[in-house]
Amino acid sequence: MTSREDEILQLIKDDPFIQQQSIADKLNISRSAVAVHIMNMTRKGVIRGKGYIVDRPQYVVVIGGTNMDILGQPEVAMVERDSNPGKITGSAGGVGRNISENLARLGVDTKLISVVGDDAYGNVVLEATRKAGVDVKAVSQLTGQTTSTYLSLLDAHGDMLAAVSDMSILDHLNIGLLAQHTDLIQHAAAIIIDTNLNDDVLAYLFSKFHDQVIYLDTVSTAKSIKAKPYLKHIHTLKPNLLEAETISGLPLNSDEDIDDIADWFIQQGITRLFLSLGADGILYRSAEDTALIRPSKVNVVNANGAGDAFLAGLVYGQMNNLTDAESCRFALGCAMLTMEHMQTINPTITELMVLQRLEEALC
Repeated sequence: MTSREDEILQLIKDDPFIQQQSIADKLNISRSAVAVHIMNMTRKGVIRGKGYIVDRPQYVVVIGGTNMDILGQPEVAMVERDSNPGKITGSAGGVGRNISENLARLGVDTKLISVVGDDAYGNVVLEATRKAGVDVKAVSQLTGQTTSTYLSLLDAHGDMLAAVSDMSILDHLNIGLLAQHTDLIQHAAAIIIDTNLNDDVLAYLFSKFHDQVIYLDTVSTAKSIKAKPYLKHIHTLKPNLLEAETISGLPLNSDEDIDDIADWFIQQGITRLFLSLGADGILYRSAEDTALIRPSKVNVVNANGAGDAFLAGLVYGQMNNLTDAESCRFALGCAMLTMEHMQTINPTITELMVLQRLEEALC
């Protein structure tokens, strides 16, 4: 569409009963020009029928954390309480934000709802996310707040020595802010959230939008327990074994225990469970089906971000009408490409790249 058609369409979305003269007055153009633009949009299928019924394109909404990730690594063995020569890198991060970037790179129309500060990190993260193709109009840049930051210090071999996480700004990703985006959330084909959100926000989302397709990223073993009260409202859950054990409270001592835990989640009302078994693959379970899907050999460069890519792949599968098994294989392809790249998000990942990677795995 043209830029003028975009402007007219936004006014119609805000008020489906708006008169053509009112549109003309707001945009400082003639009423006849408005009529021509509306006729063109009707021919294109953007507007359907009388009363300006707008044909909404399918999109997904991601609600979660947006970070600036800072990584420091010395050149040689770390000397404590001293300045160590080495490398420091920074990149946009955060579970919710990472999932949204993967989705956008896979060609899925993705809207991110999050918060950043009005600081240099906030500007960097917003610009990087926007350039990746994510719609960041619903990301609030808060005055006087510090962008969520994750500071990690590695040793010379790449193993973590320590990390500090400042995510206090997420307290401002609250019910009042989410209420401003009710229409956006209600019309999403899927909602993706992570357990970095506060308990009251999770309760609000599962209460108000419980009849929609909701994906939950468990984030970590400690935070995964937040999912337990809402299992019957979760469409798709992707925990690892330790997270699944924590949520269920069931023992995990044998392969039989894994099946029992998977069954427990389905009994609680989960529609689809994708249980990560690490190098052994993914155990898929629903009320109707079960499957163990194993990955092909992967040259692991950096395992960070594989889970975010996997969840994005599952959402891609829904948006492209894949079966659950096909979605799982596609998601594994996303995870494999991510692990084979140094960065947390493979900046070259595309739908075509994933499909080619899966074809290579079958050869």
